[in-house]
Amino acid sequence: MRNPFVMDCGEFHVNYKQDMAIWKISRVRMRILAIVILFAIFPLFASDYIVGLASLCGIAAIGAIGLNILTGFTGQISIGVGAFLGVGGYTSAILTTKIGLSFWVAMPVAGVITALIGALFGIPSLRLKGLYLAIATLAAQVIILFVISRWDSLTGGTAGLVLNRPEIGSFSFYSETSYYYLMFVILVATVLFSLNLFRSRVGRAFIAVRDRDVAAEVIGIDLFKYKVLAFFVSSFFVGIAGALLGHYMMVVSPELYSTTVSIEYLAMILVGGLGSVFGSIYGAVFITLLPVVLRSVIEVFSGIFPDLADVLNGLKEVVFGLVIIIFLIYEPQGLAKIWQNIKDYFKLWPFSY
Repeated sequence: MRNPFVMDCGEFHVNYKQDMAIWKISRVRMRILAIVILFAIFPLFASDYIVGLASLCGIAAIGAIGLNILTGFTGQISIGVGAFLGVGGYTSAILTTKIGLSFWVAMPVAGVITALIGALFGIPSLRLKGLYLAIATLAAQVIILFVISRWDSLTGGTAGLVLNRPEIGSFSFYSETSYYYLMFVILVATVLFSLNLFRSRVGRAFIAVRDRDVAAEVIGIDLFKYKVLAFFVSSFFVGIAGALLGHYMMVVSPELYSTTVSIEYLAMILVGGLGSVFGSIYGAVFITLLPVVLRSVIEVFSGIFPDLADVLNGLKEVVFGLVIIIFLIYEPQGLAKIWQNIKDYFKLWPFSY
């Protein structure tokens, strides 16, 4: 019988279900639930413009999580994520516009096809590392964009393809709010899958390959299998993000998937934090909203100093690169680490000693 005069100190787990939970502490679970509810009701109080930006942030977060699975958790550098977004977008566009399939069939098929192509280009990862692997994925970017641009009969060439928003019966996800909820459901599913992935045997093998691939091979991990599998899983989520983005923009064209897009996605996981699922979301929001904030600042200063407008417009790329350099120098683990430091500080505040 429990003594009513004894105060519990700490969190005590009495079964394996409690011990294996993602969020073991009840107040953390309540906080996560509150955040999910907050984002679920967010479109009811925001303008269409803000909701549209949130949808773009969420779609970018899905792709960034996919890239982080490959680069942050498995240690395989990729500069071809822009092209894989294009594969997902074009596959969904072709299946819905030319073949007539439903979006609900086309989107997962686009993810699988992108995953297969990603796994194909991931085969050289057994022999290539670091910069050499990055160049190989850059070659994938060039090859895929060349095929997309030149296969006019299938992809529409440089003109691209026009898409429609998804539909369920007579209901269309045409409004910003409805598409936000579609994105939100897929983002939550992606986060839950990723968090559980790295609690599994496969996820631990990915991390072992990243930390020391030779040691991982010595203890029996099949490097070829898990490196290709990492490309497969990563590309699947990137393909899903590409399909969502294509149907949100209602157009797919080669210029939307340039090398610049690949660099932006790398910046998302660098700024957010390599090897962090939630860091991918932080980085995606930061990098997606950075041009919007800079544009607002330029508009303010252009009204005050009209002659500086052209100079300020040219500084946007400079600021983008400067932000990445600052994070790499002062906090290489990104926004996820900064947020963790803030939480750790307030665990002890005001008695920080």
